[in-house]
Amino acid sequence: MASVSTYLNFDGACEEAFAFYVEVFGGALVDPLMRMGDVPQQPGMPPLSDDEKNRVMHCALDIVGGHRIMGSDILPSMGHVLRPGNNVYLNLQLDDEDQVRDLFERLSVGGTVEMEPTPMFWGDLYCAFTDRFGIQWMLVATMTEGTGLA
Repeated sequence: MASVSTYLNFDGACEEAFAFYVEVFGGALVDPLMRMGDVPQQPGMPPLSDDEKNRVMHCALDIVGGHRIMGSDILPSMGHVLRPGNNVYLNLQLDDEDQVRDLFERLSVGGTVEMEPTPMFWGDLYCAFTDRFGIQWMLVATMTEGTGLA
């Protein structure tokens, strides 16, 4: 069955980030975490340092609404460079306002808040922030009647 997921890259912090996301969202990684050192040596592949062998090759976690986030660490020895930017947000459309507030409180710890959970003119509770790993999030929930801005 077709699906859509979001893939996140880190510079050595993938395991820590996904441990945090498991703590926030619950559940467990979809499959056992795979490390770069598990990859069979390929012709022309430079040898990996001990640090790079321990980096995450792949992991995945189902979060909300059937959405899966996946992640890996970059390999500097292969010329990979992490370039965090402002071109991607994980946007979670949640079931209720309490979920927005709870996830905001937990995910934004140590990060940078762009907008705290705020009633918006279009009828949703909305917030935006960057977590401590540089991942940008938008959380949204349709507000119950009478709680929005007029």
